[in-house]
Amino acid sequence: MKKRNVALMRILVCGLSMAAVGCGGGADAGAEKASEAGSGEGGKHVGIIFTEAGLGGNSFNDLALEGVKRAAEDFGITYDEVEPKSVSDEEIIQDEMAASGDYDLVICVGAEQVDALNNVAGTYTDQKFALLDASSDLKNVASYACKEQEGSFLAGALAALANQEKIDEKINDDKVIGFIGGVDNPLINHFAAGYKAGAEYIDPEITVLVDYVGGFNDPTTAKTIANTFIEKGADIIFHASGASGMGVFQAAAEKNVLAMGVNLNQNSIDPDHIMASMLKRLDNCAYHAIESVVNDTYTGENQILGLKDGGVDCTVEESNIQVPEEILGQLDEIKEKIVAGEIEVPAELN
Repeated sequence: MKKRNVALMRILVCGLSMAAVGCGGGADAGAEKASEAGSGEGGKHVGIIFTEAGLGGNSFNDLALEGVKRAAEDFGITYDEVEPKSVSDEEIIQDEMAASGDYDLVICVGAEQVDALNNVAGTYTDQKFALLDASSDLKNVASYACKEQEGSFLAGALAALANQEKIDEKINDDKVIGFIGGVDNPLINHFAAGYKAGAEYIDPEITVLVDYVGGFNDPTTAKTIANTFIEKGADIIFHASGASGMGVFQAAAEKNVLAMGVNLNQNSIDPDHIMASMLKRLDNCAYHAIESVVNDTYTGENQILGLKDGGVDCTVEESNIQVPEEILGQLDEIKEKIVAGEIEVPAELN
């Protein structure tokens, strides 16, 4: 894959620096990274702006970038990727990209970019944008979200089946599992609602403990909550709490219980204690957005991808916890029923 520097990126970084400390203050004042890559000449040119959390740590930013890279290989596009150092930088980057006229599509990741994007996209109405993991009503913004509750339903069903069948020595005789969210908001409650519903679909008598960290970068508090759950009998804990989830994994390892990851496949972080991961396929969302531009089928519409569309899933790959084929077969049947509409998965906690 070829890389080359672009004048726009130098201008962009300079602009960010001026906004922060005046031009000449250094690129560190604004964009953390700006690069262009692609596998072919003369194709579409795409920009992707990450959240201020940046790349690394198995984040949804990394997942979105994977979708862009896959599109570069399949369609020969070129792309620029930028890691803002603050939320305030995001609107400046969006504006610079849109004003340049060099981009067939500008992808913005995360709900934190919505307000800025509504301002910028409302100004540059001929620029095509894609917004991942959030929504906008503007006609030149294609919004992509996922049905987190459907993937989490599979995770909950797996947790209940594993608990029921005692598939691992780490599972006790109590019918208790747990969910730890980053914050108590509608998006995170999609995960909680699906997980609880999936577990109760298998075992109506199972207890699902639910609590929230209060943030996405607080593993200490997450670990404290996980330890409290374990004291109450929970032997499988699913998290949707960003970097806070590392505290859940630490508690699972120290107390020798099982955990479940989220967004990306986190099983390899601790394959002896992480049984499965619920996948939120932002890579497919990014890929779909680019494909629509390449094929000239782009529409600025809100799209919500579920199991049927490959937007979410659940995987046990890269885990050392042996899940019996019979249980995996049951999960496949549940997945088919959700896709067929035979199981309606709630998006809110009951």
